[in-house]
Amino acid sequence: MTSHIIPVESFDYVVFGGNGDLAERKLLPALYHRDKDNQLPGDARIIGASRTALSDEEYRAFARQAIETFVPEEQRDAKSLARFLERLFYLKVDARSDGGWAELKAMLDAAPQDRIRAFYLAVGPGLFGDLASRIREHGLVGPRTRLVIEKPVGRDLASARELNNNIGKHFEEQQVFRIDHYLGKETVQNLMALRFANMLYEPLWNSAYVDHVQITVAESVGLEGRGGYYDKAGALRDMVQNHIVQLMCLVALEPPSAIDGDSLRDEKLKVLRALKPINESNVEHVTVRGQYRAGASNGGPAKGYLDDLGESTSDTETFVAIKAEINNWRWAGVPFYLRTGKRLTQRMSEIVVTFRSIPHSIFTNAGHIQQNQLVLRLQPDEGVKQWLMIKDPGPGGMRLRHVPLDMSFAQSFPTRNPDAYERLLMDVIRGNQTLFMRRDEVEAAWEWVGPILTAWEEKNIRPQGYTSGTWGPSSSIALIERDGRTWHEPE
Repeated sequence: MTSHIIPVESFDYVVFGGNGDLAERKLLPALYHRDKDNQLPGDARIIGASRTALSDEEYRAFARQAIETFVPEEQRDAKSLARFLERLFYLKVDARSDGGWAELKAMLDAAPQDRIRAFYLAVGPGLFGDLASRIREHGLVGPRTRLVIEKPVGRDLASARELNNNIGKHFEEQQVFRIDHYLGKETVQNLMALRFANMLYEPLWNSAYVDHVQITVAESVGLEGRGGYYDKAGALRDMVQNHIVQLMCLVALEPPSAIDGDSLRDEKLKVLRALKPINESNVEHVTVRGQYRAGASNGGPAKGYLDDLGESTSDTETFVAIKAEINNWRWAGVPFYLRTGKRLTQRMSEIVVTFRSIPHSIFTNAGHIQQNQLVLRLQPDEGVKQWLMIKDPGPGGMRLRHVPLDMSFAQSFPTRNPDAYERLLMDVIRGNQTLFMRRDEVEAAWEWVGPILTAWEEKNIRPQGYTSGTWGPSSSIALIERDGRTWHEPE
């Protein structure tokens, strides 16, 4: 089975921060893959922009090195790479002055006026407002212009609103694409297909049949050179407020009237507004903060967070576990256990839906009957497993085993699985906002997360230490086990 490639319309993609880390590791390789698969029209252009002075040829050399580094050799060839590099141009543009803007306008205006223009802000959030303002001031915004911004969208509710207001002065909401690459992952898309393209699951997708839900986003690495940013953010801001909350919304939302931007996001917003508040009254019972200490990770010794950071003290959390509850008719009484952390046992992201136990077992001597589970693995090895009880083959009576019906995407679909950025970058050109966050979603997420941060500070809840290479503080195990449940053990 091969995927069906639908070409997009002609466009110019302007990447501010075009020679930065995100462009190098993700954006340029993703655009190369889309070009190699013949999804880009012949006249599409990709324009890198930053304060660094580079010629077009120097930028193409940078892009070549990025693709050779981050695209496996078997997935690239000289002909497609040469064609892709010819699409690349570069301009020195200053976000906080008028330097380079006239040249950028001249380059864009040389193309037909009805051409799609996408501006990707692969820069720090402190420059979002300046860039949005200058894009407007220099006459670069038309009816087919899109603006793409990366997380974090603010560091609390007030700053998120301020940022959204600043961008909203220059762009209509339907022109703004707040990107969360987790929503572009194949398994996340399959969650929607499993629920709404099959009759099997949706009748069971409620508190009458679901016991609890777990969402884990685990990293085995530490700071990896991001200490300056990470120490000001922490795991709650960096992962929970966006990635994990978005995954929880997709699990919990009501069936939308259609798979389009507003219908889907309307339902996610309802979930966010139904979340039970976490504040000073309950924060100690339903959250855990952690910070990794020295230990072993990725097969070798690992430093502690403070050593990685180069500081003697820090109260920044590198691990968070939360028991969340959704106060609505469908999910009342069903806990959602969320956890994320750095320097954990392994790199892994998954959603586990555990169904309720059978009401009565007739198999008195067949062993323990485990609950059915639907496991959606986002990374690595994307796929879906439905865990069931079956009879152990062979004579000797009725013996039951807990085994998975396994759909590994790599085995079922042997073609290359596109990176999430590939899908999202093309959705921007299509104007499809289904997988992007709307302004009110972002602010509703901060309305739930913000009081947790405040409560930690007011109750002086400092991060608990955990050894690198483990699954986090012991109190995170207690968080779920005092409810008579346990964290799903990855294979």
